[in-house]
Amino acid sequence: MRVLHVSGARSWGVNEQQLMYLMDELPAFNVTQKLFCFENTRLEEEASKKDVEILSVPYCKPYSSEYRNELSRIVKENKINIIHLHTSDAVTGYVVADLLKKLKTRTLFARKGIRGKKTSLLSKYKYNYRNIDTILCISEYVKTHFGKILSDRNKEKLVVVYNGIKVQDSRPEPDFQLREKYQIPDDVFLLGSIANHTAAKDLGVLIETINKIVHEHGIKDIRLIQMGDFSKLTPGFKSMIAEKKLEEYIIMTDFQKNAFSFLPQFDTFVVTSEREGGPSSLVEALYYKAPIVSTRVGVVDEVIEDGVNGYSVPIKSPGLMAEKILKIKNNPALKIQFADKSYRIFLQKFTAERYGEATFAVYKDMMQKELHR
Repeated sequence: MRVLHVSGARSWGVNEQQLMYLMDELPAFNVTQKLFCFENTRLEEEASKKDVEILSVPYCKPYSSEYRNELSRIVKENKINIIHLHTSDAVTGYVVADLLKKLKTRTLFARKGIRGKKTSLLSKYKYNYRNIDTILCISEYVKTHFGKILSDRNKEKLVVVYNGIKVQDSRPEPDFQLREKYQIPDDVFLLGSIANHTAAKDLGVLIETINKIVHEHGIKDIRLIQMGDFSKLTPGFKSMIAEKKLEEYIIMTDFQKNAFSFLPQFDTFVVTSEREGGPSSLVEALYYKAPIVSTRVGVVDEVIEDGVNGYSVPIKSPGLMAEKILKIKNNPALKIQFADKSYRIFLQKFTAERYGEATFAVYKDMMQKELHR
């Protein structure tokens, strides 16, 4: 089976790391892989370390003649069996190329996230495009939300395959110890958040949660380490922290290399997002055995049973979030219970091996169906 991965990614994120995991797993199923991407990107650099042929081009618009001509040439000359589209702009490029060049190749689109804004007519057209055979969603939550812009016929194309994480004998070591670097005593309860400063992460709710713990519940032996890329929203978050007199309790670190390696140092891992496909940080927390308190977004309802292996609350509920955090703080035995049960769920559903196996099963099912073009 010959698979062409197509990605328009010019920056590096969770989705690109997932593609690397998939590339590692598919050779076990005798899949020959090629990657069509843009030159001089980290994606090209990282993929060059894999057993994958890279077919890169200088950046160009996905609807341009250069893009569609190269995509068409690659598909036809390499007799590609399945085109796997990994980004939204890759879908754009594919649709234009297929309309003009008649690629006549089975095609899959991997849908990873949730859009917060209205979907344009052009986007609805491309996502409902007749020759996309399968739409792979990373959670039931994504399947439900993405299905809202699909016709009834195209909803039948939706399939759920969870993201995966590679289980390693030795996990990456953090560059430093958080308590030592930030002078946090051992008897202080340490919360962690790994989230870039975007609107979807709803970090204002996270700050308000700490405000309720500190100022309403009167709990002072608590700190929050918030890791994630700063953005134009960061000054607003910092102003909110100062206004609520929380500078002593909240530390924002900006980007941290191998941020997930810090997870074992957190007494509880907190997610306050208002919309998510995953989030991948939650799956990482399962792997690293960090107790979780999260809003009910993305894959959360599929892996967290409230009060059994973690806590979940509705979005924009800082009061409930604070109460759940304090339940773990006041009952240390819950940390062990939640972490152990969550790790078992991780092994069942979220390993990279399982991700590769499930994706190949989708490929195989696609190949068994007659191609109507």
